Amino acid sequence: MTHFRANPKTTALINVDIQNCFVQDSPVAAPGGAAIIPRINKLAEAVRRTGGLVIHTVHVVRPDGSTTGVMGEFNAAIKAGLLHKGRHSAALHPDLVVATSDTIVEKPRYGAFFGTDIELILRNRGIESVIVTGITTNVCCETTAREANMRDFQVFFMSDGTATFDLPEVSAEQIQKTVCATLAMAFAQVETVDSMIRKLDASAATKAA
Repeated sequence: MTHFRANPKTTALINVDIQNCFVQDSPVAAPGGAAIIPRINKLAEAVRRTGGLVIHTVHVVRPDGSTTGVMGEFNAAIKAGLLHKGRHSAALHPDLVVATSDTIVEKPRYGAFFGTDIELILRNRGIESVIVTGITTNVCCETTAREANMRDFQVFFMSDGTATFDLPEVSAEQIQKTVCATLAMAFAQVETVDSMIRKLDASAATKAA
């Protein structure tokens, strides 16, 4: 089992797509989306307090379809216009705490690294480890975790800081369990929000001493 050390000052939280349409009142909302926001806010505050970086991603596309590509053939939110830049449905959910020190990254695809400057931001800050939270577990969050791993970032994936929805023959609970097991096998260290906060606080305390 992987055991990464969490150095807060070289760690970034990548909080994926806590947007209105993915949280509630939408055909693509994750039933547990609203429930994870307080945990994400708690973790984000710990990252800030211990000297790390907090990044929030927003999945948006151009209304004219010029940035959707093949993804637009599969994505129900795009087909319904929910991710059109500027729409309320595509905005970050109001319950999410976004501090002035946080960074917001707009992304045109599922993963946070494709077509964005997030890697440049991370490298410039000397980031070595990333924490992944957000919606949905098996699409944007998992893709982001794999992309980060392929770029040699140490990845912490939050089992209770990510959420998804049922598929026709697979429940959200089954998806959550399978994704976490797969990532733990080859791509990430899976943690809970509370265990991650303890790691950050313990590391910060050790360095202060």
